[in-house]
Amino acid sequence: MTNTLLPTSIVGSLPKPSWLSETETLWSPWKLEGAALAEGKQDAMRAAVLEQTRRGIDIISDGEQTRQHFVTTFIEHLSGVDFVNKQTVLIRDRYEASVPSVVGAVERKAPVFVQDAKFLRTLTDRQIKWTLPGPMTMVDTLHDAYYGSREKLAWEFAAILNQEARELEAAGVDVIQFDEPAFNVFFDEVADWGVAALERACEGLKAETVAHICFGYGIKANNDWKATLGTQWRHYEKSFPLLQRSSIDTISLESHHSNVPVEVVELVRGKRVMLGAIDVANRQVETPEEVAETLRKALAYVDADKLIPSTNCGMAPFPRDVALAKLSALSAGAAVLREELVGARV
Repeated sequence: MTNTLLPTSIVGSLPKPSWLSETETLWSPWKLEGAALAEGKQDAMRAAVLEQTRRGIDIISDGEQTRQHFVTTFIEHLSGVDFVNKQTVLIRDRYEASVPSVVGAVERKAPVFVQDAKFLRTLTDRQIKWTLPGPMTMVDTLHDAYYGSREKLAWEFAAILNQEARELEAAGVDVIQFDEPAFNVFFDEVADWGVAALERACEGLKAETVAHICFGYGIKANNDWKATLGTQWRHYEKSFPLLQRSSIDTISLESHHSNVPVEVVELVRGKRVMLGAIDVANRQVETPEEVAETLRKALAYVDADKLIPSTNCGMAPFPRDVALAKLSALSAGAAVLREELVGARV
C-alpha cells in the first residue's frame, strides 16, 4: 500500500460513458461491437484513470469499465458455464435475476482481466488496484446444476481466482480486492467455509489483498432491504472476527450514511481498514467536512496509518457527474483530516 497518509481509493465501479453502454443500469449491454468495442473499453479506462487522478484518488482502479457486471463478466470466461439457457435465482436472498448455469466442471482456460490490467498499468505511475468477485459471491450469482454443493463450487472458484490474481500481480497490480457482499447474508457459510475459500483465493500473493463487504449497490432492491434492517446494522460482527484472524491484509466496509456502528472497526484491529466515506445509495454529493467527520470517528478504532478513505461500494448506477463529484469530495475530505493529523504532530 502507498506510503501516503490516508490514501484514497474507490471500491470498484464508476459509471461508463453513455457511448459505451446504457447509463445508470447494471448488466447494461454494450453499444459497440468487435474492434470498436475493444477500443471503446480502453478509451473508457483512460477516462476513468484521468478522472481519478485529477480528482485526487491515490490508488487507481479501472473503474470496471471493461465489465458489464462485477461477477458475471468473470464467470462468462470460464468453461462449464452455460450463458444461453439462463435461470432465475434469488441473489443474496434479496432480489431475482436471470443468471448463467454451471453445467460442468468450471475451468479457467485463459486469463480473464490480465490484458486489461497490463493496459491500466501503462496509464498511471500510481499504485493500481484490481477487483475480483469473491468465491462465495460468485456461487450466489449463478445457478448450479452440476456440483450440488455451494461449498464445493466455492473452492473450485477460489482456485481459479488464485490463478487470475497471481497473473494480475505479475502484470503489475499492487492491490487485489475481492468483493464478498454475500458475507453480510450467509453468516453460517462465512464461518464454515467462506473465509477459508477467500484465503485460498489469496494464497501466495505478495500484492496487498482486500476483502470488501458491503450492503450492495445503491439500487432499489438493496435500498429496500436496508430499510428493513433497523437502527443498527451489526452484520459485520459475524465476519470481522474471522477476517481479523485471516491472512487478508485489508478489510473494506460501508460506513457513511449507514447504520453500521463505527465501533465494529475495532473487531479488525491490526488490519488496514478501507472505510466507506461516500454514500452510494444517495445522489447528494458529500461535503469535504462530512467525509472528514466519517473518517475522524473511525480513528478511535483504527490507527491513521492503517486507514484508507473510500466509497461504500461501486458507483456504476450513478450519473457520471455525480460519481465524479463524489470522487472529489472523497479526496477533499481525506485532505482535511490529513492536514489535521499532520498539524497535530508538529
